[in-house]
Amino acid sequence: MQKKEQEYKIWQDGYHAIDTWSDKFIYQKLNYIHNNPVEDKIVEKPEDYMFSSVRNYADLEGVLDVIVIPPQLRTVY
Repeated sequence: MQKKEQEYKIWQDGYHAIDTWSDKFIYQKLNYIHNNPVEDKIVEKPEDYMFSSVRNYADLEGVLDVIVIPPQLRTVY
């Protein structure tokens, strides 16, 4: 609970435990990050953004050194 009334708030009240190591959680966040430049209308497709790890997943040359999750461990959600 907040101790005083505030106009803006950054964090939600309460404790909401989330399993951050599940495949579903990891891919949900990875997809969210990869799609941010598209949502912000910086690029048309996620792989067009040079500073995204999605380029590594698409076998394109990228700016970042990324450890890609092997295909056999990937699950589509």
